[in-house]
Amino acid sequence: MALLIVAVLLFACKTKSVTSTKLDRKSQVAIKGNWVITNVSTPGSNYIAVNSFQIADSKCFVGSTWNFISNNNKGNMSLTKTDCPAFSSPIVWSVNKEGQFVLKILNAGEKAKKVRDGYVLRVANQTETSFQLIDNVNVGGQNKEVTYQFEKTN
Repeated sequence: MALLIVAVLLFACKTKSVTSTKLDRKSQVAIKGNWVITNVSTPGSNYIAVNSFQIADSKCFVGSTWNFISNNNKGNMSLTKTDCPAFSSPIVWSVNKEGQFVLKILNAGEKAKKVRDGYVLRVANQTETSFQLIDNVNVGGQNKEVTYQFEKTN
């Protein structure tokens, strides 16, 4: 009997998926367009190396270009910094009502529904010309925030 109660509690406490929550259309429309990452900051960044999105060191993302299309939640991103790996990829993204930015980085020709892994970041300080994405990463058993500063380009 106790096992049945535990099983019911486990299934009743199922967490809500971030990708199934309602979208924040206003935030998404504000992000639409071409952007560049002008700064990446991490507390203690002089001592910490962060591999962002399993692509490259977080400092390689400074100067990266991003294009966000809000009506179909697609876009692309490119790393072009010298002494960093060259990388370009289509992306699928959304912003939910909880202020979470959901990102999937795709391989060429790959459908988003086939990609199981993605990233959930927090949107902060959003204006018409800038916003931040904040990622929580585990460094040496401690949670640290990595902040990506985006500036709009035209």
